[in-house]
Amino acid sequence: MTRGLLLVAALPLLLGAAGDVPDLILPVACKLGVNCAVQNYVDADPSPAARDFHCGKRTYDKHGGTDIRLQNMVQQQQGVAVLAAAAGTVLRVRDGVADVSVKEIGRAAIDAVECGNGLVIEHGGGIETQYCHMAKGSISVKPGQRVAAGAPIGKVGLSGDTEYPHLHIGVRKDGVQVDPFALGAKAGQCDGGRNIWAVTSGLAKGYQAGQVLNAGFATGPVTMAAAQARGEDQQPRPSRAAPALVAFVQSIGLQGGDVQQLTVAAPDGAILAQNHAQPLDRDKAQTILFAGKKLRGASWPAGRYVARYQVMRAGKPVIDRRFAMMLK
Repeated sequence: MTRGLLLVAALPLLLGAAGDVPDLILPVACKLGVNCAVQNYVDADPSPAARDFHCGKRTYDKHGGTDIRLQNMVQQQQGVAVLAAAAGTVLRVRDGVADVSVKEIGRAAIDAVECGNGLVIEHGGGIETQYCHMAKGSISVKPGQRVAAGAPIGKVGLSGDTEYPHLHIGVRKDGVQVDPFALGAKAGQCDGGRNIWAVTSGLAKGYQAGQVLNAGFATGPVTMAAAQARGEDQQPRPSRAAPALVAFVQSIGLQGGDVQQLTVAAPDGAILAQNHAQPLDRDKAQTILFAGKKLRGASWPAGRYVARYQVMRAGKPVIDRRFAMMLK
């Protein structure tokens, strides 16, 4: 949610011709599919139901932007820059909202500040972009300031109505909310309109049906909370003496009926562990799967352990991810 970002204003400047809609770059200093991912799209359904521009369900009712999610809180605490999606003039800024999950403080605490810390930039062609959930004290621009495309304007945070670190970017055309993946799409149209993301953004290809957010090895089952807090690189790392060897995968955007399988192979190629999950009973914003085995004997054999994660949808693979670990 993104209401309530109106605290400090500046007089708008004239920015180019009315028809010059700018291409938008990726507004987070990350690499999609590596250390960040799209979690939610704009809700294109005016009813209480929810539907994204692809006529999929990677959104929720009245969601008005694109959510670009970091892998975990460790990444957020290290600092990930928010970037101006196009050249323009800063119109409004708000800072001072605490970085804390809404699950901890409740929705009443963020009433009227659902956007958290954020700002609005005016561009050409009647386009404005709004940036939400930024880190407290990180905003580095002021109303009236001109910014170039890709200029750092702050950092990704956990402020306002959010449960995980991400940037919510909303786009308006002539004051009306639009979807940058489907500008000008007709009501009810699937994959219509114009995608105004720049080719370099990684978003110009359009819809992402499901993605791996974190994948790694640990010494025991990994909970969703642990993956969200520490990600794949901060889990207890297996050694040859570890009590268990477990592979885990945190995925987002899977659909009802998807079938997940995670297999771990030992250095000699033999199957060490496998988890063939039941088909998902409904669409999942996020899910976690793990497969592993307890230590039997003095130590794990030295060598390369390989995990393979697959998601099948209607009998066809939509995700096929391999990752590995060396034990010496």
